[in-house]
Amino acid sequence: MLNIPSNNHKTDVLLNSRANLQRLLRQIIEYPNRSAETTEIIENIFSDNKVILVLDMSGFSRTTQQFGIISFLLMIHQMRSICEPCIEQNRGILVKAEADNLFCLFDKVIDAVTASQEMNDCLNAANAVLPAEQHLYASFGIGYGKILNIANEDIFGNEVNLASKLGEDIAGREEILLSSSARAELGESGIGTREENVSISGILLTYYRVEGYTLPIPTRQG
Repeated sequence: MLNIPSNNHKTDVLLNSRANLQRLLRQIIEYPNRSAETTEIIENIFSDNKVILVLDMSGFSRTTQQFGIISFLLMIHQMRSICEPCIEQNRGILVKAEADNLFCLFDKVIDAVTASQEMNDCLNAANAVLPAEQHLYASFGIGYGKILNIANEDIFGNEVNLASKLGEDIAGREEILLSSSARAELGESGIGTREENVSISGILLTYYRVEGYTLPIPTRQG
């Protein structure tokens, strides 16, 4: 049996925390003959079935080169202040922010899609009063499935990687892309999608582009 302290230390060992994950990973290194048992403990504590939304802010390199890092940090700050309420209002949580990316968790894909649509709308509303060089745009990747969730502070898993790939590398400005698992969870929600494929390092990746959502077109008076 794995040597798990009892009584006062038992709760700490079973706690969902980064420190506890590191301790259990060390157990695997130090006691490889118990790796299967320790792995099961890690999965029991940290495994979660969630929708992952990764937002990537467009124009990082261009803006940084043209106006400097401070200007882009200001834009990131503005983007977060605009987007976080959309995430919270659609029952999501912001897990972490890395550079110009936001990593979020939801229980349902439709909530993640709705949040993404609302973020696009709110960013475009802000752009109406911002100088052109400060316009804010984002792209979105959404995955769904089993992940390791470290106290809602960090996340790991294949669908996390897929959501990141879709949001950062494949999606264009204002586009919302779903992994196959996310599309299956979405079901018959009334949200239109189109199947697409891309080859990455020789591996064919199938994903779904959200359609049937049109951003409002400004009209000129007079």
